[in-house]
Amino acid sequence: MLLSMVSACSWFGGDDIEIADSGEQQIYFDAQKHLENKNFDMAIRTLQLLESRYPFGRYAEQAQLELVYAHYGAYEFEAAIEAADRFIRLHPQHPNVDYAYYMKGLASYDMEGDFLAKFVPTDDTKRDISHIKQAFAEFAQLLARYPDSAYAADARARMVHMRNMIARHEVHVANYYFRRGAYMAALNRGRYVVEHMQQTPSVADGLAIMAQAYLLLGLDDLALDSIAVLRENHPAHPNLDENGEFRSVYDLDGLHRSVINKMTFGLFFPPKPPQFNYRPKG
Repeated sequence: MLLSMVSACSWFGGDDIEIADSGEQQIYFDAQKHLENKNFDMAIRTLQLLESRYPFGRYAEQAQLELVYAHYGAYEFEAAIEAADRFIRLHPQHPNVDYAYYMKGLASYDMEGDFLAKFVPTDDTKRDISHIKQAFAEFAQLLARYPDSAYAADARARMVHMRNMIARHEVHVANYYFRRGAYMAALNRGRYVVEHMQQTPSVADGLAIMAQAYLLLGLDDLALDSIAVLRENHPAHPNLDENGEFRSVYDLDGLHRSVINKMTFGLFFPPKPPQFNYRPKG
C-alpha cells in the first residue's frame, strides 16, 4: 500500500511538491521519517500539511513543536524563532513549552552564523554580537521560568560561553577606541567588563584597558590603582613585566618612541596604539 505520495509536477515549472493526504496519523509518521532522515525541507512541508488539515487533531500540538526543530535543522533560524513564539503563545501551559524557549536561544545564537567559519577559524567576538546577546536573553528567560527544565544545564553552559564572548567583544571595541584616540570611550568599555563581567577571562584585559586609558588621560593615581589590582589578581598578564610593572606604548614616564621616530620628529615609525588581546591558558 502506498502510504505517502510525493510528486514533482514539473521539472522546469517550479511547481510546489504536493503531499497526498493519507490520514492524520500517517502524515505525522511521514513527518517523523523525514526528521529522522534529516530531510528538513520535506519535514516542514509535511508538518505544515498536518497542521493545516487537522488543526485540532491529536498530533497538532506536537507538529507545531516539531516544526520549530525542522526549521532550525533547515537553517531557517528566523522561521524557527517565529514557530517557537507561536507555540509559546498558543500553548503557554504545555508540558514541553520549555523546549520552545530553548530552541529560541539556539536559533538566536546561530542566526548570524558564518558558513565559512566552519572551514576558516574566525573570531566571532570581533563582529556584531547582537544575536549573541539575544540568545543570552532567551536562555535567561528559560532558566527564570523553568529552572528545573531538562534543558537548563545546557542553557547555563551556553550562557557562560556567551558571557565570555560578550566580554571579549567589549575588549575589541576598547581596542578600536584606542586606535581612534577615544581614550574615555575605551576606559568605559574596560570598566564595564570589570564591573559587570566578573568571572570572565576578559576581566584581566578590562583592568589593563582601564590602566592604559587612565595613563593616556593623565589620571596617574587611578592608573596605579588599576595596575595594582591587575598585578594582584592577574600577575601573568602580558602588560606586566617580570617585576610586575605595567608596560605598554605609554606608561607613567610617557610615550615610548623609537630613536628613528624621535629623530624624524614623529614622521617615521610612530608608536602603535595600545591593544589588548590576552587569553589566559587553561
